[in-house]
Amino acid sequence: MQTSLRLLGRRRFLPIFATQFLGAFNDNLFKNAMVLFVVYNVLQDEQQETWFSALATAIFIIPFFVLSATSGQLADFIDKARIVRIVKAAEIGIMLVGAAGLLLPSMPLMLLALLAMGVHSTFFGPIKYAILPQHLKPDEVLGGTGLVEAGTYVAILAGTILAGLISVRVAAATVITVAVIGYFTGRSVPPAPPVGELDHVDHNPFTASFRLVSATMHVPRLFLAILSISFFWTIGAVLFIQFPPLVKNVLTADKAVASLFLAVFSVGVAIGSVVINRLLQGEVSARYSPPAVIVMGAFVVGFFVVARNWVEAPAGALYDIWEFLDHGGAPALLGTLLGVAIAGGIFVVPLYAFLTTTVSKGETARTVAANNIVNAGAMTIGSLVAVGLSALGVSAVDQVLMSAGMCLVSAWLAWKLHLACDLPHASPEGSA
Repeated sequence: MQTSLRLLGRRRFLPIFATQFLGAFNDNLFKNAMVLFVVYNVLQDEQQETWFSALATAIFIIPFFVLSATSGQLADFIDKARIVRIVKAAEIGIMLVGAAGLLLPSMPLMLLALLAMGVHSTFFGPIKYAILPQHLKPDEVLGGTGLVEAGTYVAILAGTILAGLISVRVAAATVITVAVIGYFTGRSVPPAPPVGELDHVDHNPFTASFRLVSATMHVPRLFLAILSISFFWTIGAVLFIQFPPLVKNVLTADKAVASLFLAVFSVGVAIGSVVINRLLQGEVSARYSPPAVIVMGAFVVGFFVVARNWVEAPAGALYDIWEFLDHGGAPALLGTLLGVAIAGGIFVVPLYAFLTTTVSKGETARTVAANNIVNAGAMTIGSLVAVGLSALGVSAVDQVLMSAGMCLVSAWLAWKLHLACDLPHASPEGSA
Protein backbone atom coordinates (compact mmCIF):
# COMPACT_ATOMS: atom_id res chain seq x y z
CA MET A 1 0.00 0.00 0.00
CA GLN A 2 2.84 2.41 0.75
CA THR A 3 4.20 1.73 -2.74
CA SER A 4 0.83 2.68 -4.21
CA LEU A 5 0.63 5.87 -2.16
CA ARG A 6 4.02 6.91 -3.49
CA LEU A 7 2.35 7.28 -6.89
CA LEU A 8 0.63 10.40 -5.53
CA GLY A 9 4.04 12.08 -5.58
CA ARG A 10 4.66 11.26 -9.25
CA ARG A 11 3.72 13.58 -12.12
CA ARG A 12 2.90 10.52 -14.22
CA PHE A 13 -0.01 9.81 -11.81
CA LEU A 14 -0.92 12.78 -9.58
CA PRO A 15 -2.40 15.12 -12.26
CA ILE A 16 -4.74 12.48 -13.69
CA PHE A 17 -5.70 11.44 -10.15
CA ALA A 18 -6.43 15.04 -9.12
CA THR A 19 -8.34 15.77 -12.32
CA GLN A 20 -10.51 12.69 -11.86
CA PHE A 21 -11.03 13.53 -8.18
CA LEU A 22 -12.21 17.06 -8.93
CA GLY A 23 -14.46 15.89 -11.76
CA ALA A 24 -16.14 13.23 -9.62
CA PHE A 25 -16.56 15.78 -6.81
CA ASN A 26 -18.23 18.26 -9.14
CA ASP A 27 -20.49 15.66 -10.76
CA ASN A 28 -21.82 14.58 -7.40
CA LEU A 29 -22.03 17.99 -5.78
CA PHE A 30 -24.14 19.27 -8.66
CA LYS A 31 -26.27 16.14 -9.13
CA ASN A 32 -27.03 15.71 -5.43
CA ALA A 33 -27.64 19.42 -4.82
CA MET A 34 -30.15 19.29 -7.66
CA VAL A 35 -31.88 16.04 -6.61
CA LEU A 36 -32.08 16.99 -2.93
CA PHE A 37 -33.43 20.44 -3.78
CA VAL A 38 -36.17 18.98 -5.97
CA VAL A 39 -37.06 16.07 -3.65
CA TYR A 40 -37.22 18.20 -0.49
CA ASN A 41 -38.40 21.56 -1.85
CA VAL A 42 -40.44 20.87 -5.00
CA LEU A 43 -42.00 17.39 -4.93
CA GLN A 44 -44.18 15.97 -2.17
CA ASP A 45 -45.00 12.48 -3.46
CA GLU A 46 -42.81 9.36 -3.04
CA GLN A 47 -43.56 8.02 -6.52
CA GLN A 48 -42.71 11.37 -8.15
CA GLU A 49 -39.56 11.65 -6.04
CA THR A 50 -38.39 8.19 -7.11
CA TRP A 51 -39.24 9.07 -10.71
CA PHE A 52 -37.19 12.27 -10.62
CA SER A 53 -34.24 10.56 -8.94
CA ALA A 54 -34.32 7.84 -11.60
CA LEU A 55 -34.69 10.44 -14.36
CA ALA A 56 -31.63 12.32 -13.13
CA THR A 57 -29.63 9.08 -13.02
CA ALA A 58 -30.77 8.08 -16.52
CA ILE A 59 -30.01 11.49 -18.02
CA PHE A 60 -26.48 11.36 -16.64
CA ILE A 61 -25.70 7.84 -17.87
CA ILE A 62 -27.40 7.87 -21.31
CA PRO A 63 -24.38 9.62 -22.90
CA PHE A 64 -22.21 6.72 -21.73
CA PHE A 65 -24.46 4.37 -23.67
CA VAL A 66 -24.52 6.47 -26.86
CA LEU A 67 -21.06 8.07 -27.01
CA SER A 68 -18.65 5.71 -25.23
CA ALA A 69 -17.59 4.01 -28.47
CA THR A 70 -16.66 7.35 -30.00
CA SER A 71 -14.84 8.46 -26.86
CA GLY A 72 -12.90 5.19 -26.65
CA GLN A 73 -11.79 5.43 -30.27
CA LEU A 74 -10.69 9.03 -29.83
CA ALA A 75 -8.72 8.15 -26.71
CA ASP A 76 -6.83 5.45 -28.65
CA PHE A 77 -6.49 7.65 -31.77
CA ILE A 78 -5.12 10.93 -30.37
CA ASP A 79 -3.16 12.00 -27.30
CA LYS A 80 -5.18 11.26 -24.16
CA ALA A 81 -3.76 14.34 -22.38
CA ARG A 82 -5.12 16.55 -25.16
CA ILE A 83 -8.62 15.12 -24.67
CA VAL A 84 -8.34 15.79 -20.93
CA ARG A 85 -7.63 19.48 -21.60
CA ILE A 86 -10.57 19.78 -23.99
CA VAL A 87 -13.15 18.13 -21.74
CA LYS A 88 -12.03 20.03 -18.65
CA ALA A 89 -12.36 23.33 -20.53
CA ALA A 90 -15.89 22.28 -21.52
CA GLU A 91 -16.71 21.55 -17.87
CA ILE A 92 -16.38 25.24 -17.02
CA GLY A 93 -19.10 26.18 -19.52
CA ILE A 94 -21.31 23.29 -18.41
CA MET A 95 -21.12 24.34 -14.78
CA LEU A 96 -22.00 27.92 -15.66
CA VAL A 97 -25.26 26.57 -17.09
CA GLY A 98 -25.77 24.28 -14.09
CA ALA A 99 -25.17 27.13 -11.65
CA ALA A 100 -27.75 29.24 -13.46
CA GLY A 101 -30.24 26.36 -13.16
CA LEU A 102 -29.69 26.14 -9.41
CA LEU A 103 -29.98 29.87 -8.85
CA LEU A 104 -33.08 30.65 -10.92
CA PRO A 105 -34.17 27.80 -10.13
CA SER A 106 -34.83 26.12 -13.50
CA MET A 107 -35.26 22.36 -13.76
CA PRO A 108 -34.71 22.37 -17.56
CA LEU A 109 -31.34 24.12 -17.13
CA MET A 110 -30.37 21.78 -14.28
CA LEU A 111 -31.17 18.70 -16.37
CA LEU A 112 -29.44 20.16 -19.44
CA ALA A 113 -26.27 20.70 -17.40
CA LEU A 114 -26.57 17.18 -15.97
CA LEU A 115 -26.84 15.74 -19.49
CA ALA A 116 -23.80 17.77 -20.57
CA MET A 117 -21.83 16.52 -17.55
CA GLY A 118 -22.74 13.00 -18.61
CA VAL A 119 -21.23 13.74 -22.04
CA HIS A 120 -18.16 15.26 -20.34
CA SER A 121 -17.70 12.18 -18.15
CA THR A 122 -18.22 9.87 -21.13
CA PHE A 123 -15.21 11.35 -22.93
CA PHE A 124 -13.09 11.44 -19.79
CA GLY A 125 -14.12 7.98 -18.54
CA PRO A 126 -11.99 5.75 -20.81
CA ILE A 127 -8.94 7.91 -20.18
CA LYS A 128 -8.82 7.68 -16.39
CA TYR A 129 -8.20 3.93 -16.57
CA ALA A 130 -6.62 3.54 -20.02
CA ILE A 131 -3.88 6.07 -19.32
CA LEU A 132 -2.60 4.12 -16.30
CA PRO A 133 -0.90 1.23 -18.15
CA GLN A 134 0.74 3.87 -20.36
CA HIS A 135 2.23 5.89 -17.49
CA LEU A 136 2.65 3.23 -14.79
CA LYS A 137 4.78 0.10 -14.52
CA PRO A 138 2.96 -3.26 -14.81
CA ASP A 139 3.18 -3.91 -11.05
CA GLU A 140 1.81 -0.41 -10.33
CA VAL A 141 -1.39 -0.67 -12.40
CA LEU A 142 -3.53 -2.41 -9.75
CA GLY A 143 -2.36 0.05 -7.09
CA GLY A 144 -3.00 2.99 -9.40
CA THR A 145 -6.44 1.65 -10.31
CA GLY A 146 -7.25 1.20 -6.61
CA LEU A 147 -6.15 4.75 -5.83
CA VAL A 148 -8.24 6.16 -8.69
CA GLU A 149 -11.25 4.15 -7.52
CA ALA A 150 -10.73 5.12 -3.87
CA GLY A 151 -10.15 8.76 -4.82
CA THR A 152 -13.30 8.74 -6.92
CA TYR A 153 -15.40 7.58 -3.99
CA VAL A 154 -13.78 9.98 -1.56
CA ALA A 155 -14.67 12.71 -4.06
CA ILE A 156 -18.23 11.37 -4.26
CA LEU A 157 -18.27 11.38 -0.46
CA ALA A 158 -17.13 14.99 -0.28
CA GLY A 159 -19.50 16.19 -2.99
CA THR A 160 -22.42 14.29 -1.52
CA ILE A 161 -21.91 15.56 2.02
CA LEU A 162 -21.45 19.13 0.84
CA ALA A 163 -24.60 18.98 -1.29
CA GLY A 164 -26.66 18.24 1.83
CA LEU A 165 -25.09 20.96 3.95
CA ILE A 166 -24.81 24.07 1.76
CA SER A 167 -27.32 26.35 0.07
CA VAL A 168 -27.93 26.26 -3.66
CA ARG A 169 -26.13 29.61 -3.99
CA VAL A 170 -22.97 28.24 -2.42
CA ALA A 171 -23.30 25.06 -4.51
CA ALA A 172 -23.54 27.12 -7.70
CA ALA A 173 -20.37 29.07 -6.87
CA THR A 174 -18.52 25.92 -5.82
CA VAL A 175 -19.16 23.90 -8.99
CA ILE A 176 -17.81 26.73 -11.14
CA THR A 177 -14.70 27.14 -8.96
CA VAL A 178 -13.93 23.42 -8.94
CA ALA A 179 -14.34 23.24 -12.73
CA VAL A 180 -11.74 25.98 -13.15
CA ILE A 181 -9.30 24.21 -10.79
CA GLY A 182 -9.89 20.94 -12.64
CA TYR A 183 -8.98 22.60 -15.93
CA PHE A 184 -5.57 23.60 -14.58
CA THR A 185 -4.84 20.17 -13.08
CA GLY A 186 -5.83 18.60 -16.40
CA ARG A 187 -3.24 20.71 -18.20
CA SER A 188 -0.53 19.04 -16.06
CA VAL A 189 -1.31 15.50 -17.26
CA PRO A 190 1.79 14.22 -19.14
CA PRO A 191 1.44 13.40 -22.84
CA ALA A 192 -0.05 9.98 -23.61
CA PRO A 193 0.22 9.56 -27.39
CA PRO A 194 -1.55 6.75 -29.25
CA VAL A 195 -0.11 3.25 -28.92
CA GLY A 196 -0.72 0.74 -31.70
CA GLU A 197 -2.72 1.28 -34.87
CA LEU A 198 -6.18 2.79 -35.39
CA ASP A 199 -6.75 3.93 -38.97
CA HIS A 200 -9.86 6.03 -38.44
CA VAL A 201 -12.61 6.94 -36.00
CA ASP A 202 -16.17 5.81 -36.73
CA HIS A 203 -18.20 8.89 -35.84
CA ASN A 204 -21.56 7.13 -36.13
CA PRO A 205 -22.24 6.36 -32.44
CA PHE A 206 -24.61 3.48 -33.14
CA THR A 207 -22.49 1.50 -35.60
CA ALA A 208 -19.38 2.31 -33.57
CA SER A 209 -21.02 1.06 -30.38
CA PHE A 210 -22.23 -2.15 -32.01
CA ARG A 211 -18.82 -2.92 -33.52
CA LEU A 212 -16.92 -2.06 -30.35
CA VAL A 213 -19.11 -4.12 -28.02
CA SER A 214 -19.15 -7.03 -30.47
CA ALA A 215 -15.37 -6.97 -30.84
CA THR A 216 -14.86 -6.83 -27.08
CA MET A 217 -17.56 -9.13 -25.76
CA HIS A 218 -16.60 -12.10 -27.95
CA VAL A 219 -13.44 -12.43 -25.83
CA PRO A 220 -14.64 -14.65 -22.95
CA ARG A 221 -12.53 -13.08 -20.18
CA LEU A 222 -13.64 -9.56 -21.14
CA PHE A 223 -17.25 -10.70 -21.53
CA LEU A 224 -17.30 -12.08 -17.99
CA ALA A 225 -15.51 -9.08 -16.45
CA ILE A 226 -17.79 -6.54 -18.16
CA LEU A 227 -20.98 -8.38 -17.24
CA SER A 228 -19.83 -8.69 -13.62
CA ILE A 229 -19.11 -4.95 -13.43
CA SER A 230 -22.43 -4.16 -15.13
CA PHE A 231 -24.46 -6.14 -12.61
CA PHE A 232 -22.58 -4.36 -9.81
CA TRP A 233 -23.42 -0.92 -11.20
CA THR A 234 -27.03 -1.89 -11.81
CA ILE A 235 -27.26 -2.72 -8.11
CA GLY A 236 -25.54 0.58 -7.32
CA ALA A 237 -27.93 2.51 -9.56
CA VAL A 238 -30.99 1.03 -7.83
CA LEU A 239 -29.56 1.84 -4.40
CA PHE A 240 -28.60 5.40 -5.32
CA ILE A 241 -32.01 6.05 -6.90
CA GLN A 242 -33.83 4.81 -3.81
CA PHE A 243 -31.75 6.54 -1.15
CA PRO A 244 -33.35 10.05 -1.24
CA PRO A 245 -37.02 8.89 -1.27
CA LEU A 246 -36.24 6.04 1.17
CA VAL A 247 -34.60 8.41 3.65
CA LYS A 248 -37.43 10.93 3.39
CA ASN A 249 -40.45 8.60 3.38
CA VAL A 250 -39.34 5.41 5.18
CA LEU A 251 -36.74 6.70 7.64
CA THR A 252 -38.50 10.09 7.92
CA ALA A 253 -35.22 12.01 7.93
CA ASP A 254 -34.06 15.23 6.29
CA LYS A 255 -31.76 15.79 3.31
CA ALA A 256 -28.60 15.83 5.45
CA VAL A 257 -29.31 12.18 6.29
CA ALA A 258 -29.81 11.41 2.59
CA SER A 259 -26.36 12.89 1.97
CA LEU A 260 -24.99 10.82 4.85
CA PHE A 261 -26.26 7.62 3.21
CA LEU A 262 -24.62 8.43 -0.09
CA ALA A 263 -21.46 9.45 1.75
CA VAL A 264 -21.26 6.22 3.77
CA PHE A 265 -21.68 4.22 0.58
CA SER A 266 -18.92 6.20 -1.12
CA VAL A 267 -16.40 5.95 1.69
CA GLY A 268 -17.13 2.24 2.00
CA VAL A 269 -16.22 1.60 -1.63
CA ALA A 270 -13.05 3.64 -1.10
CA ILE A 271 -12.14 1.45 1.89
CA GLY A 272 -12.83 -1.68 -0.14
CA SER A 273 -10.58 -0.38 -2.93
CA VAL A 274 -7.68 -0.02 -0.49
CA VAL A 275 -8.34 -3.39 1.18
CA ILE A 276 -8.31 -5.37 -2.06
CA ASN A 277 -5.04 -3.78 -3.14
CA ARG A 278 -3.49 -4.92 0.14
CA LEU A 279 -4.93 -8.44 -0.23
CA LEU A 280 -3.73 -8.93 -3.80
CA GLN A 281 -0.33 -7.23 -3.33
CA GLY A 282 -0.36 -5.80 -6.85
CA GLU A 283 -1.58 -9.00 -8.55
CA VAL A 284 -4.55 -8.61 -10.91
CA SER A 285 -6.93 -11.42 -9.93
CA ALA A 286 -10.68 -12.02 -9.56
CA ARG A 287 -10.37 -14.64 -6.81
CA TYR A 288 -11.78 -12.39 -4.06
CA SER A 289 -14.63 -11.00 -6.16
CA PRO A 290 -17.17 -13.87 -5.86
CA PRO A 291 -17.15 -14.06 -2.04
CA ALA A 292 -17.07 -10.26 -1.80
CA VAL A 293 -20.28 -9.79 -3.77
CA ILE A 294 -22.03 -12.57 -1.80
CA VAL A 295 -21.12 -10.72 1.41
CA MET A 296 -22.44 -7.57 -0.23
CA GLY A 297 -25.79 -9.26 -0.85
CA ALA A 298 -25.95 -10.43 2.78
CA PHE A 299 -25.43 -6.86 3.98
CA VAL A 300 -28.17 -5.66 1.60
CA VAL A 301 -30.57 -8.12 3.27
CA GLY A 302 -29.48 -6.83 6.68
CA PHE A 303 -30.10 -3.24 5.55
CA PHE A 304 -33.59 -4.23 4.37
CA VAL A 305 -34.47 -5.87 7.70
CA VAL A 306 -33.41 -2.82 9.71
CA ALA A 307 -35.23 -0.39 7.39
CA ARG A 308 -38.47 -2.41 7.47
CA ASN A 309 -38.52 -2.25 11.27
CA TRP A 310 -37.64 1.46 11.50
CA VAL A 311 -39.55 3.59 14.03
CA GLU A 312 -40.69 6.69 12.15
CA ALA A 313 -40.61 10.27 13.39
CA PRO A 314 -43.85 11.81 14.71
CA ALA A 315 -46.38 12.62 11.99
CA GLY A 316 -45.31 15.55 9.84
CA ALA A 317 -41.77 15.70 11.27
CA LEU A 318 -38.38 14.68 9.90
CA TYR A 319 -35.38 13.55 11.92
CA ASP A 320 -32.40 15.88 11.58
CA ILE A 321 -28.99 14.26 11.34
CA TRP A 322 -28.37 14.29 15.11
CA GLU A 323 -31.80 12.85 15.91
CA PHE A 324 -31.21 10.20 13.26
CA LEU A 325 -27.83 9.24 14.72
CA ASP A 326 -29.46 9.00 18.16
CA HIS A 327 -32.09 6.61 16.80
CA GLY A 328 -31.70 3.05 18.12
CA GLY A 329 -31.63 1.56 14.62
CA ALA A 330 -29.07 3.97 13.15
CA PRO A 331 -25.89 2.02 14.04
CA ALA A 332 -27.20 -1.19 12.44
CA LEU A 333 -28.50 0.67 9.39
CA LEU A 334 -25.25 2.56 8.76
CA GLY A 335 -23.18 -0.53 9.57
CA THR A 336 -24.98 -2.68 7.01
CA LEU A 337 -24.74 0.09 4.43
CA LEU A 338 -21.01 0.42 5.06
CA GLY A 339 -20.65 -3.36 4.73
CA VAL A 340 -22.46 -3.26 1.36
CA ALA A 341 -20.05 -0.62 0.10
CA ILE A 342 -16.79 -2.14 1.38
CA ALA A 343 -17.68 -5.52 -0.13
CA GLY A 344 -18.59 -3.73 -3.36
CA GLY A 345 -15.20 -2.04 -3.53
CA ILE A 346 -13.40 -5.35 -2.97
CA PHE A 347 -15.50 -6.87 -5.74
CA VAL A 348 -15.17 -4.29 -8.50
CA VAL A 349 -11.64 -2.83 -8.36
CA PRO A 350 -9.77 -5.95 -9.59
CA LEU A 351 -12.23 -6.24 -12.47
CA TYR A 352 -11.38 -2.73 -13.71
CA ALA A 353 -7.67 -3.49 -13.42
CA PHE A 354 -8.33 -6.71 -15.31
CA LEU A 355 -9.87 -4.79 -18.24
CA THR A 356 -6.80 -2.58 -18.68
CA THR A 357 -4.08 -5.19 -18.20
CA THR A 358 -5.32 -8.09 -20.34
CA VAL A 359 -5.42 -6.16 -23.63
CA SER A 360 -2.69 -4.26 -25.48
CA LYS A 361 -2.05 -0.65 -24.48
CA GLY A 362 -3.38 0.46 -27.85
CA GLU A 363 -6.80 -1.06 -27.06
CA THR A 364 -7.30 -0.10 -23.41
CA ALA A 365 -9.46 2.97 -23.97
CA ARG A 366 -11.76 1.11 -26.36
CA THR A 367 -12.03 -1.79 -23.93
CA VAL A 368 -12.99 0.56 -21.10
CA ALA A 369 -15.42 2.30 -23.47
CA ALA A 370 -17.08 -1.01 -24.34
CA ASN A 371 -17.41 -1.68 -20.62
CA ASN A 372 -18.98 1.77 -20.14
CA ILE A 373 -21.53 1.10 -22.89
CA VAL A 374 -22.67 -2.16 -21.33
CA ASN A 375 -22.59 -0.63 -17.82
CA ALA A 376 -24.68 2.33 -18.97
CA GLY A 377 -27.22 0.05 -20.62
CA ALA A 378 -27.49 -2.05 -17.47
CA MET A 379 -27.83 1.02 -15.25
CA THR A 380 -30.47 2.50 -17.56
CA ILE A 381 -32.44 -0.73 -17.34
CA GLY A 382 -32.05 -0.62 -13.56
CA SER A 383 -33.36 2.96 -13.50
CA LEU A 384 -36.37 2.04 -15.64
CA VAL A 385 -37.10 -0.99 -13.48
CA ALA A 386 -37.00 1.23 -10.37
CA VAL A 387 -39.48 3.65 -11.97
CA GLY A 388 -41.72 0.81 -13.13
CA LEU A 389 -41.75 -0.89 -9.74
CA SER A 390 -42.56 2.41 -8.04
CA ALA A 391 -45.46 2.90 -10.45
CA LEU A 392 -46.69 -0.58 -9.49
CA GLY A 393 -46.58 0.37 -5.82
CA VAL A 394 -43.40 -1.49 -4.81
CA SER A 395 -41.84 0.52 -1.99
CA ALA A 396 -38.29 1.84 -1.99
CA VAL A 397 -37.25 -0.49 0.82
CA ASP A 398 -38.63 -3.56 -0.98
CA GLN A 399 -36.70 -2.58 -4.12
CA VAL A 400 -33.52 -2.54 -2.04
CA LEU A 401 -34.13 -6.18 -1.11
CA MET A 402 -34.56 -7.14 -4.77
CA SER A 403 -31.05 -5.89 -5.52
CA ALA A 404 -29.67 -8.59 -3.18
CA GLY A 405 -30.70 -11.25 -5.69
CA MET A 406 -28.61 -9.57 -8.36
CA CYS A 407 -25.53 -10.03 -6.17
CA LEU A 408 -25.80 -13.78 -6.71
CA VAL A 409 -25.65 -13.29 -10.48
CA SER A 410 -22.58 -11.07 -10.12
CA ALA A 411 -20.93 -13.70 -7.91
CA TRP A 412 -21.55 -16.43 -10.48
CA LEU A 413 -20.08 -14.33 -13.29
CA ALA A 414 -17.03 -13.37 -11.20
CA TRP A 415 -16.48 -17.04 -10.30
CA LYS A 416 -16.56 -17.96 -14.00
CA LEU A 417 -13.96 -15.25 -14.64
CA HIS A 418 -11.77 -16.55 -11.81
CA LEU A 419 -11.94 -20.10 -13.18
CA ALA A 420 -11.17 -18.89 -16.70
CA CYS A 421 -8.22 -16.63 -15.97
CA ASP A 422 -6.73 -17.11 -12.49
CA LEU A 423 -6.20 -20.87 -12.31
CA PRO A 424 -3.09 -22.58 -13.71
CA HIS A 425 -5.01 -24.49 -16.36
CA ALA A 426 -6.72 -21.39 -17.72
CA SER A 427 -6.04 -20.59 -21.37
CA PRO A 428 -4.88 -17.09 -22.36
CA GLU A 429 -8.30 -16.32 -23.78
CA GLY A 430 -10.25 -17.83 -20.88
CA SER A 431 -13.24 -20.06 -21.36
CA ALA A 432 -16.85 -19.31 -21.97
